[in-house]
Amino acid sequence: MSQHPDHYKIQRLRQLSNLLDNAIKIPGTSFGIGLDPIIGLLPGGGDFLTGLFSAYIVFSAAQLGVSKSTLVRMTSHIIIDTLAGSIPVVGDIFDIAWKANTKNMELLDAHLASPQSVKKADTWFVFLLLTSLIIFIGLMIFLGVGFFYLVFHWLTNK
Repeated sequence: MSQHPDHYKIQRLRQLSNLLDNAIKIPGTSFGIGLDPIIGLLPGGGDFLTGLFSAYIVFSAAQLGVSKSTLVRMTSHIIIDTLAGSIPVVGDIFDIAWKANTKNMELLDAHLASPQSVKKADTWFVFLLLTSLIIFIGLMIFLGVGFFYLVFHWLTNK
């Protein structure tokens, strides 16, 4: 069986996905915890940083010829991850189980394994999709930090 021409790029994406979603295996189980929920514990910047790594996987999938509909599904996984992750504690627990990057790699693998030809997403679509995703992630972080500031201010001025 011959290797995909972008085999090394796909392997790097798989390693990044694994690092973010399954890096630390829980002994005696097949379950792992990645750096995504751990870095996400950092107020403000953690979710933004992991969101950028997730967006890189989507960007790379676009370069590998994934269709528009698949890119939208991949982006929706990241949006769900970001929305849920913005809820303190509960979001971090959700992040452990959701594994958006693993889901996105499964979509990429399905694309690479399918023999039929699909129409590759055009450059402007990818640009608008990723720009919207990054703005959304940034906005969620901004709102989360603003909310914590208001709560802290309210609690300390009583």
